[in-house]
Amino acid sequence: MLFQKNKISACIGMLFGSMLIVGGTQAQIAPPPDYDQKLKSVTVSATRSGTPLDEIPLNTTILTKEALEIAPDQTIDQILKNVPGVILNDTPYYQKDPTAQSINVRGLGNARTLVLIDGLPANDAFYGTVQWNLVPMSSIDSVEFIRGGVSSLWGNYGMGGVINIKTKTPANSKQEASASYGAFGTGNIAASKDLIASENLQLRFSADYFNTDGYQNIATISPASPANIKNGQGPASSHNSNVRMQGYFKATQDTNGFFRAGYSTMSDLSSGYAFATNIRQSADLAGGTTTRLEDKSKVDLNFFYQNTGFNKQNGSTTTSRTNNIPANTPYINANYQDPYSSVGASAQYTKELQGIVDQYVVGMDARNIAGSNLTNNLNNNGTVAAVNYAQGQQTFYGLMGQLKSRAEAFPLETTFAARIDQWNSQTPTNYNTGANGANPVYQNVPNQSKTQLSPTLGFLYKATSNWDLRSAAYQAFHAPGLNNTLRSYGSSSGFSFANPNLTPETMTGYEVGTDYRWKGGFAQLTGFNNYIQSAVATYSLNKNSSTDQALAKQLCGASTTWTGQASYGICNSANLSYYTNNQNLLSQGIEFQFHHDISPKWATDANYAFTSTKLTMSTTSDPINKQVGGVPQNIAGGGLTYYPVPNASLTATVRYVGSSWLNTNNTLPVASYAIVGLRANYEATKNTTIYASAVNLFNRQYITFGTGTSSTSYTQGMPQAISVGARIIF
Repeated sequence: MLFQKNKISACIGMLFGSMLIVGGTQAQIAPPPDYDQKLKSVTVSATRSGTPLDEIPLNTTILTKEALEIAPDQTIDQILKNVPGVILNDTPYYQKDPTAQSINVRGLGNARTLVLIDGLPANDAFYGTVQWNLVPMSSIDSVEFIRGGVSSLWGNYGMGGVINIKTKTPANSKQEASASYGAFGTGNIAASKDLIASENLQLRFSADYFNTDGYQNIATISPASPANIKNGQGPASSHNSNVRMQGYFKATQDTNGFFRAGYSTMSDLSSGYAFATNIRQSADLAGGTTTRLEDKSKVDLNFFYQNTGFNKQNGSTTTSRTNNIPANTPYINANYQDPYSSVGASAQYTKELQGIVDQYVVGMDARNIAGSNLTNNLNNNGTVAAVNYAQGQQTFYGLMGQLKSRAEAFPLETTFAARIDQWNSQTPTNYNTGANGANPVYQNVPNQSKTQLSPTLGFLYKATSNWDLRSAAYQAFHAPGLNNTLRSYGSSSGFSFANPNLTPETMTGYEVGTDYRWKGGFAQLTGFNNYIQSAVATYSLNKNSSTDQALAKQLCGASTTWTGQASYGICNSANLSYYTNNQNLLSQGIEFQFHHDISPKWATDANYAFTSTKLTMSTTSDPINKQVGGVPQNIAGGGLTYYPVPNASLTATVRYVGSSWLNTNNTLPVASYAIVGLRANYEATKNTTIYASAVNLFNRQYITFGTGTSSTSYTQGMPQAISVGARIIF
C-alpha cells in the first residue's frame, strides 16, 4: 500500500517526466514504495493493447492525478511543458491565439503529436492544434505520454508520440467542487456530480468556467521595445466553459461500454485588441463498448463526432493616414469563418496467447474531416479589400496489426506493429478575389491521395530486475491540416497563402534508452533520431527570386511583376508566405529524468532535454543546417519537496530554457532564462484540500521562446502569478 507522503513525493517526479505511478488515500508518513514492483502494476491504454509500463520500448511518462495537483502551474499545457521532450513555451494556452495552441515534441514542430481524451482524438480537426480548454484540471485523472513514432498504432499525428488524457470516472455517487483565484483576475470554478444509477449504469455530470483578464504578452524588453505595443492593444483576456455528461454501463455480463456528450466555448482577444475577438464553440459525442470473449480475447468498438464553429477577427493599427483614417488608429483588418466537423469510428480485436507470440492485435478505423474557410480582408475603413474562400475534406482509412513476444530463454520482449493508411483530400472550391468579391481567381485543385505504411519494431531487454535496455525503430506519417490547405489570410504586415496541393510527410526514426529503478527512485536516459521527408512548412517568398516572383504572380492573380515594394492584386502587403512540402527536417536529441526519495521528509527530481532540429534540404529561402526557430537546444528542470507534517507539502521547482532563435535564419535571438515555481498543499480534512501556488515566484521579466519573422513577434513569458484554491469532496 502506498501512503500519502509518498503520493506527494512521487508526484513531483511525475511532474518532471518520470516513468512511475503513485497513489494513496491516507495522510501519513511511510517508507518509500518499491518502484520496480509498482511499475509492474501500471497498464498504459495509449498503447491500444494495455501494455504494462515497464514493457514499453518507447520512452513513456505517466502523470497521475496527484502529480497534476502538486504542480505550481495551473493548466495542463503548462504542466506538460516540464516533461522532457515536450517543447512548449511559458505562455499559457489562454494567452495564445486558438490557432497557436499546439504542442511540439522532440523539436518536430506543432501539430505532429496526437492528443487524445479518453482514447479519442482531441487535436482540432481544422488547425491540428490542441483544444486545451476541453480538459480543465478538475476533470483530469491522469495523463499518459508515449514519445516516438506511433503511427503504426494511431495513424495521423503519430510522429512525436501520443498523449492520452484520462478523465475522472464516477465513484460512489459523490460530489466535488473546486475554485481558485489569482493574479490578473484569473479564476476557475468547477463542479461535478457522480450518480450510481444502478450496478449497471454510472453517470458523471461536470461543468467548469475559466476567466482571466490576462497580461500584456507582447514583449516590451530588448530586443523588442514598448513601441511594439500598438494603439488599441492590451492584456489578452479570455474565458471558456465546458459542460459534459459521461456514462459507463454494463450491457451484458461480458460487455462494458461508455458514452459522453459535451459542449464547450472559448472566447479570447486577437492580439490583445479588445474589439477583435476569437470565438470557438464545439459540441461532441462519443461512445464505445468492450466485449470480452471466452478465448482470452476482446473486441473494442468506438465512435466519435465533433462539430465546431470558429469565428475570428484580426486587429491591427494604421501606420499612416489612408482612406481619411488617421495614423495610429486601431481597426479590424480581417475576419474569418471556419465551420468544420469530424466523425470517426474504430474496431479492434485483441487476443492473448501462449507460445512464441503472447498477444496479437488487429484493428481498423476511419475518419472524415470536413470544413471551409471564408476570409474577408478589410481596409481600415471597413470595406472589403479581398476575399478568400475554400472548402474541402480529408478522409483517413487505417488497418493495423501488432504482435508481442516474450522470449523464454533470455529476458527479451519484442513488439512489432504495422499499419497501412489511405489518405484522400478533396478541395472542390478554392478561389481568391479582389475588392468586394470581384474578379474571382479559381484554382483547379485535383484530388490528392496517398497510401502509407507505418511499421514499428521495438525491443526491451531486462538486464536485471531493476535495469532495462530498450530500443525501437519506426516510420510515421502526418497529413497537412485543413488550415494548411484551405485557409489563406492576411494582415497589415503580410499575406499567407494556403496550398491545397500539399501531400503528407513521412518520418523515419529510432531511439535507444535505459531505465534503472531502485526502492527510492529511478533514472532514465533516452536518445533519439527522427528524419522527416517532404515536411510541411510555411516560408516567406523572396522578392529577389524569379521563382518566388512567378509564384506570387500566380497566387495573387496579378499581371505585373512582384517587387515586394507595392501591393497589387489581392496581396495587400509586400510580405508573402506560402506552405510547401519542399524541405526535409532532422531532429536529434537526448532526454534524461531522475527521481529520488532522500528521506521520509525530502524528495528531489531532475530532468534535462537536448534537442537539435535542422533543415537538411530546402528549396525555399530558409537555410539548411541551422537550428529551427522556436526550438531551444537545452531545457532543464528540477524540484525539491519537503513534508513538514504528514498532511502538508511544500514544493519548489526551477525551469531553465537555453537560448534559441525565433526564426530559422537565426537572426532573431531569444536569450536563455530560468524561472522558479512554488506550491503548498494542505489537507485540512479527509475531503478538503487547500493550496497556494506561485508561477515565476521572483517575477522575472523575460522573453519566452517561439517563432516569428520580426521583433514584433517577441512574446513575454508569464509574469509572477500567485493563486489560491480549494477542493471539496462531499
